[in-house]
Amino acid sequence: MTSRRAFLPLPLAAWAAPAATATGLCFNEDNSHFFSTRAGQKLDAATVAAFMDQYRGTQIREMMLSANSMRTSFASQAWDPIWKGYDPQGPDDQPLLRSTPAAARAGARRWIHTAWDLAQRQIDPYALWIARARQHGMSPWISMRMNDLHNVEDEASYMHSTFWRQHPEFRRSPWRFSSGADRALDFGQAEVREYSFRLIEEYCARYDFDGLELDWMRFPHHLRAGQEDAGRPKLSEFMRRTRALLDQWGRKRGRRLRLGVRVASRPQTAYLMGLDAVEWAQQGWVDLVVACPFWNTIEPDMPMEWWRRLLPARVLLGAGLELIVRPYNAFRPIQFNSLETVRGAAAALLARGADRIYLFNYMDSETAMESGEDTRLALRECGSLATLAGKPRRHVLTFSDTYAPGETGVAALPKRLEAGQAAAFRLPVGPALREAEVRLSVDGKVGEVRVNGEVCPALNQPSPVGKPLPNHPFRVWRAPQTLQGSSVVEVLASEASTVDWVEIAGR
Repeated sequence: MTSRRAFLPLPLAAWAAPAATATGLCFNEDNSHFFSTRAGQKLDAATVAAFMDQYRGTQIREMMLSANSMRTSFASQAWDPIWKGYDPQGPDDQPLLRSTPAAARAGARRWIHTAWDLAQRQIDPYALWIARARQHGMSPWISMRMNDLHNVEDEASYMHSTFWRQHPEFRRSPWRFSSGADRALDFGQAEVREYSFRLIEEYCARYDFDGLELDWMRFPHHLRAGQEDAGRPKLSEFMRRTRALLDQWGRKRGRRLRLGVRVASRPQTAYLMGLDAVEWAQQGWVDLVVACPFWNTIEPDMPMEWWRRLLPARVLLGAGLELIVRPYNAFRPIQFNSLETVRGAAAALLARGADRIYLFNYMDSETAMESGEDTRLALRECGSLATLAGKPRRHVLTFSDTYAPGETGVAALPKRLEAGQAAAFRLPVGPALREAEVRLSVDGKVGEVRVNGEVCPALNQPSPVGKPLPNHPFRVWRAPQTLQGSSVVEVLASEASTVDWVEIAGR
């Protein structure tokens, strides 16, 4: 088991010898959720600050406050605020919102108007949340989305910056639009890097944070296809420059300001995309590396042990969990994680060397788990193997949703089997899992199921299982042993069948 690292308020010179400590959670609060869900309420400074109180007493160690997409949710001087061009007295179809579908305008306006109103009254939510998070023993960070692409199919959307609109030549693929990634900003161009650095400078001057996170996974493509080798040194220089800026401000404030990054779940994919997080860590520029999927599913099989081998011991390693869980990209309906599936992913990733479980899109409403009680318990259990021990958990086979251009992506499911054909599925289950059972969704007959080579007896009356669920009813087999670490489920079909869901559950 790797030693555990903590962010402590150490002077710059003392950072070389961090103290070992327990694991925990990082939590990301996005840039629109509060403003949209608190619209119409009476919001004074005390009420805004109290938003952080719901996280008191949880396992959250780093509170990541996302303050921008293409625009900011505060009164920025460097970038457009979300309300630029907004008429608070105008109708919902005013020019800023006119391109937004009519059914979505009221929701968009709630975000815009609430952020505008707070700024008019000189109430800065991020400054208030930073102070309140510290009071509750959480380390406050600002999280910067580096290349947000929401709504890029609509060039006139209220979400887009003037810079993005006026400079299509700075996009990754200005000659086409086959996906949102084509309209991402190209960080191979100096103008894009300078534009982004201006917001980093403003964050440093405006907010007394403990750390700054550069979120390279919102969204993950930053260089033109085939130009990653040329662009990688430019992104690394950008990281070095950011580290130097944080060190300047750290000297003024008498402490090291931490720097974190979110990158693709596998080291080689992050590298091929131009994001050399290993070099950034080895050079001493970053203090936190979070490996994560993009959005399409949770990814319990991220190679934490390989990240841990590549990163210096002083660097915290985070495992990012998204809200959605599904076994392959085309699976419908889209479903959210339950407490049991979050427990399963967290247990597997912590056991493989993660120092933090990073929760993204796990907010208190709208973008949230279906059960508020599940959320409450997840925040108190899923940052530590000790608090996960003995609790029911589900380990669902999913897939990796982020690849570099030209890199082959392979999902294990759905798997078509002919009669007499077998397939093997590997699932990480982490610490010892007792009373384990294999759950499959198959549209044909299964002749035999084995786990780690041992035959599993079928259960004729399986226990009810709540969401998330496959499209076909579960068939369940009892695992004949206590499972631990990496487990292999082998399925032998007795007739032509398709397997589209595989999981191991237990406690």
